[in-house]
Amino acid sequence: MKNSILQHLNNPSELEKLFRDNKSDFKQAFNVLYPEIKENLTAQIWHERLNYEQSEINWGSKSELYFILITAFLAGLLAKFPAIFALSEDFFYQRNIGFIVFPALSAFFLWKNNARPKKWLGVFGVFLIASVYINGLPNGESTQTYILACIHLPLFLWTVWGFSFSGNAFNDFSKRLAFLQFNGDFIVMTTIIMISGGIMTAITINLFLLIQINIIDVYMHTVGTWGLAAVPIAASFLVRTNPQLVNKVSPIIAKVFTPLVLVMVSVYLGAVLFAGKDPFNDRDFLILFNVLLIGVMALILFSVAESTKNGSNTWSVIVLFALSIVTILVNGIALSAIIFRISEWGITPNRLAVFGSNVLILVNLLIVSYRLFASTKNKEKLNSVADSIAFFLPIYSIWTFFVTFFFPLLFGFK
Repeated sequence: MKNSILQHLNNPSELEKLFRDNKSDFKQAFNVLYPEIKENLTAQIWHERLNYEQSEINWGSKSELYFILITAFLAGLLAKFPAIFALSEDFFYQRNIGFIVFPALSAFFLWKNNARPKKWLGVFGVFLIASVYINGLPNGESTQTYILACIHLPLFLWTVWGFSFSGNAFNDFSKRLAFLQFNGDFIVMTTIIMISGGIMTAITINLFLLIQINIIDVYMHTVGTWGLAAVPIAASFLVRTNPQLVNKVSPIIAKVFTPLVLVMVSVYLGAVLFAGKDPFNDRDFLILFNVLLIGVMALILFSVAESTKNGSNTWSVIVLFALSIVTILVNGIALSAIIFRISEWGITPNRLAVFGSNVLILVNLLIVSYRLFASTKNKEKLNSVADSIAFFLPIYSIWTFFVTFFFPLLFGFK
């Protein structure tokens, strides 16, 4: 890459092509090379472009602020539906928690991406159909298909948000990967806002208690509800307009937690064998195993996305490869256990949903592991790891759609 940059230093179009082909490697190579070429005007321009950091927070334009305020108000209004229309909170939030967040987030990115009217209609048509469907399901809070639908619907709506994020380029793998990267920064910003809001809430409530006024109920049903609904929208806006706020935190989290999780999962597998735990017959333990699997898989996807954005050394790739191998072992145990339970006690909605999810994750992990192994020898191939992750996102979306909309019909709403 350094030789290519030197060769095309005075050729703007070729430099731009090199940058677009592999942004992270270009930036890394250019910064290493810059002390040698810093007298060159083109090099100075590229150095500012690659390393510019905004010192002040960008609060966006007036139109952006108005849009955020309106969408936050509508999200809060939707969250207050149980109080406004005397609905059961359990009934409403179980079915509609995803609609409080994802339509507003989708609208923001459709607007910022200047999406075509057809895409607006498609996205909000999906939200409308999903809302009518989930609220029309029989009220069977103890039935497996109802619980599965309520769990998988927010995941499906998350992928609809991803479709909105991509603008008019859904088939572009780089857009899908950018969505994963954005989610990492979004989670960090949301956490920061939630912690700050929690501290402010505690201080406010206790200040009023000091003067013998209890505002807990009023505060939580007004400021609390509206504030929680607005947090994801505010976090999304801040990350998009001020990426410098968290774009250095996410890589640190990925680099620090990846080796720690590798050690934790490895030790946990050894402790499981030592303790004689049996996921084949212990249903609760199998559920915990699958939660662990999903969490570690999400960390791998996030870490790979961050590595392609910021560059990664060989050691980081090796740690990711080791973590993917350990995760395959966890997946193998979980998949074996669910196959055993299906063969012994038959197919149920829960078992089929877990089986399908485990198969998809296993296939994805095998591809990711193979390409990570290749990347330990050739860092240029790290982009192929990211491509395999981006390729699988629509497949996960199709599976969540199937579980949400077809499982209740397939199993007779049982």
